Amino acid sequence: MIARYALFAVAAVLVNLATQRAVLAMSWPAPGLGLAVAIAAGTLTGLVVKYVLDKRWIFDDRSTGLATHGRKFALYTAMGVVTTCIFWGTETAFWLIWRSDLMREAGAVLGLTVGYVTKYNLDKRFVFAPRRTDAEAVR
Repeated sequence: MIARYALFAVAAVLVNLATQRAVLAMSWPAPGLGLAVAIAAGTLTGLVVKYVLDKRWIFDDRSTGLATHGRKFALYTAMGVVTTCIFWGTETAFWLIWRSDLMREAGAVLGLTVGYVTKYNLDKRFVFAPRRTDAEAVR
């Protein structure tokens, strides 16, 4: 499962970057607008791909329905924001401490690793955990 999770992370990154390239290939009227749209579009497409793959192939979640997907996708996205802060924070801290690209990248790798492990655990506990019914909660 670890290999599958890592493979899905790579797939999401590749979708993200491919989307960014496609958006940046378009003509944009204002400087920087294309980059902002590319980053947003890439992030969204990568997030959707990773959600769909994780939901089915990591957490074996077969739930259906727009409301269920909406709730789970919102939680999945929130967990991603938390773990992105871990990644960015670690990378930035390594840069501020050592002021070298090598150490910044080492911080990025460490931050991504910790972030993905944390994301898996958060998703397992809060996003894809079976929901308790009211009767089960009372017991």
